[in-house]
Order: sequence, then C-alpha cells, then structure tokens
Amino acid sequence: MYEQFGISEKIVNLCTKSEKDVEKIFKGIDEICEYNTLKVLKAFQDNHISEIHFGSTTGYGYSDIGREAIEKVYSQIFKAEDSLVRSQFISGTHALTVALFAFLRPGDTMLSITGLPYDTLHEVIGIKENASSLKSYNVNYDQIDIVNNDFDYEKIQKRLQESKVKLIEIQRSKGYSTRKSITIEQLEKVIKAIREVDKEVIIMVDNCYCEFVTKVEPIEIGADIVVGSLIKNLGGGIAPNGAYIVGRKDLIELAGERLTAPGEGKEVGPTLGINKSILQGLFFAPSVVSSSLKTAVLASKMLETIGYKTEPKYDEKRADIVQTIEFGLPEKLIKYCQGIQMGSPIESSSVPEPWDMPGYTDKVIMAAGAFTQGSSIELSCDGPIRPPYVAFMQGGLTYQYGKLGVLKAIQMLER
Repeated sequence: MYEQFGISEKIVNLCTKSEKDVEKIFKGIDEICEYNTLKVLKAFQDNHISEIHFGSTTGYGYSDIGREAIEKVYSQIFKAEDSLVRSQFISGTHALTVALFAFLRPGDTMLSITGLPYDTLHEVIGIKENASSLKSYNVNYDQIDIVNNDFDYEKIQKRLQESKVKLIEIQRSKGYSTRKSITIEQLEKVIKAIREVDKEVIIMVDNCYCEFVTKVEPIEIGADIVVGSLIKNLGGGIAPNGAYIVGRKDLIELAGERLTAPGEGKEVGPTLGINKSILQGLFFAPSVVSSSLKTAVLASKMLETIGYKTEPKYDEKRADIVQTIEFGLPEKLIKYCQGIQMGSPIESSSVPEPWDMPGYTDKVIMAAGAFTQGSSIELSCDGPIRPPYVAFMQGGLTYQYGKLGVLKAIQMLER
C-alpha cells in the first residue's frame, strides 16, 4: 500500500526500525492517555451528560442546559472554579484577547515571562502598532525572556518587587520560536516563585497544544486562568471551532462580560447545534492527543536518524504536541510541508506555497489538509520563511494517518 503513495522501501524500512526504537515511549504515552480518558469519562458521568444536552439554542441563547453542562465538565476536568467554553470564540488568539481585555485596565501592566508572545498577539498587545491594541488603551507591556530554555526566576522576582504587575502571561508552547516548550514541572516551579513575591498578580497560562499531554493541568498547580483552542487538543478533531477559558470564578465572570456584554456575561450565547460536537470532541481528545504525540515522536526519530535537528528529541519529555524540524534551507522546509499536504485526506493535490498570512510578519508556508480550517490537531505543518527555516508540525487524528503523512514528507526530502 505504501508503494501506491509513492513511498520507497527505504523510507518504510526506516520507519519500521524507528517504531521498534520508540516502543517504550509509546507505552508511556498510552498510560497518560488512559489516565486522561478516565478523567474525561468521570466528568461526563458526574455531570450526568445526556442526549438532552445535545440540543440547540438560537438568538440570545438563554437557558442553554447543554452549554451549562459543557462548562461544568470543563471545570471538573481542569479542577477550576468556572469555565467559559464557546463557539463565539473564533480562535485561541481571540480567547486570549478577550481574557486580556477583560482583566486589564488603563495603567495596568502585563508581563510576559516567556519572552515574545506568539505572532498573532503582537497587534493585540501593541508590540506591533494597532489602533485597537491594549497599548492604545494605555495598558503597559513588559517581558522577560526565557534563558537556557527555562524561566529567569531571579529576574522575574526582582521585576515583581520593583513595581506593580496586574497580569503575568505564560505561553507554554514555543510558538514560532526555537525555544523548548514549558513543561508542567517548570510551570509549577515558576508559579511558586511568583507567589513568594506577589500573592495577587493574575497568572494566565496560554495552554494551546498542551492539554492532555500530561496528567496535570495548570490550574492544579496554581494558575489563575488557562486559555486554549477547541480546534487543537481538546476539540478532538470534531469541534468545528471555539475556544475555552477556565479558572477563578471572578475572572471567568469578567471574561464572559467582555465576550458578550456587561450584565449578560455567561447567561447568553446561542450554541446553534454545536454542543454534541464539543462534547464528542472532548470525549475523543485524550486518544487524539496520544496519536498526535506518537506521530511527533516517530517523526523526530526518523528525521534525527537521517541527520536533521529536531526539538524535542524523540526520547525527550514533551510539554505539547508540537514537533520542530530545523532544515537550514527554505527549499527543504517548503518540500517537507508540501509532503505533509500530499499525505492529507483533504486537498491532497494542492501544493502549499509561502504567503503573507494575516497577523504574521514573515511569509508563512502552511500545510493543513484538514476537515476543519486551521485545525492544528489534524496533521499540519507550517513555518515562517526565515532562518533557520524551521517546520512546526503538530497533530494526527490517528497514529496511522499521522505516520503516512510523515513518511510522505520525508520521501519529498529524499527526492
């Protein structure tokens, strides 16, 4: 069958050997998957999820029992006081934007302690000029860079002692940088360091790509607010759009009023038939995240073997589903992404090319033959056309489909 996809015997043999080398790693991924599966099932059962919760509301969306049940399930899974899970969120960036505008006021300071945030937040914050940014509302921004792939604990504590910071933003995934993603252990350590100095500062975690990679989520170790997308890990490839914010009840109330209107908040928001998809996607999410991790591990192992620099290494501890491959040349980055597209179920005959994507400074190439536009939990690969020409690969609804995409992409490199 692989011959029918134009994959050589050499690449198949490399894959077979690589799979044997990563058997123990796959077993560890399966154990985490089982734990998170039980956690999700317990939340469904404790909140008495029934067919009635699949119903739909329109207009204002008053008294949507399905929406309310979904938010109870999310709160239990994250061990949070409350949650906001809505299709009205267009993306993870939108949910982060809602949270930031909800919590910050003119004169407040936002501090990023993971360096420069993801590209799409630059205009939100005002790093790049925009008349609608936080900066335009006189919200101050400061950042502390990651040092040697870890937090600069001393500098963070010193900065908190110097002047008042209202909110600390922590982006766990690397974005389009080459740093390592933030592990749950690093996150716990830095939260403890922050609380030694400031008990009141809001600690907000951008958890995109990280959900269900480990057994513990950020609220459990002291974060106040966690934000993520439903077309990444927790949507399971089924939720067609949306995002979530979970955490402290008072902060969720503020976020709800920023998303809708003061005085209405969480009480409105029609679900328009999406409840079943959100619940079913969440139900499958632990297994889908497991498949994505296995796909990333296999890709890392195979690409390391043929001489490419990968991060994480195939046997390193993982914080998210993202796998990076450094190619050094734009042509190789483009070929790899095109190979991923060729191995996709949707638009496999399309040939991705670098283009000027909204919200990005450099041209970006993006391969995503996905059922849902922009869905990063389905196998996708993208990267900015700038040195050192790194591909950011993530997803794989099933390991078998993910593996095929990786083999096709490596075959493209070998041409």
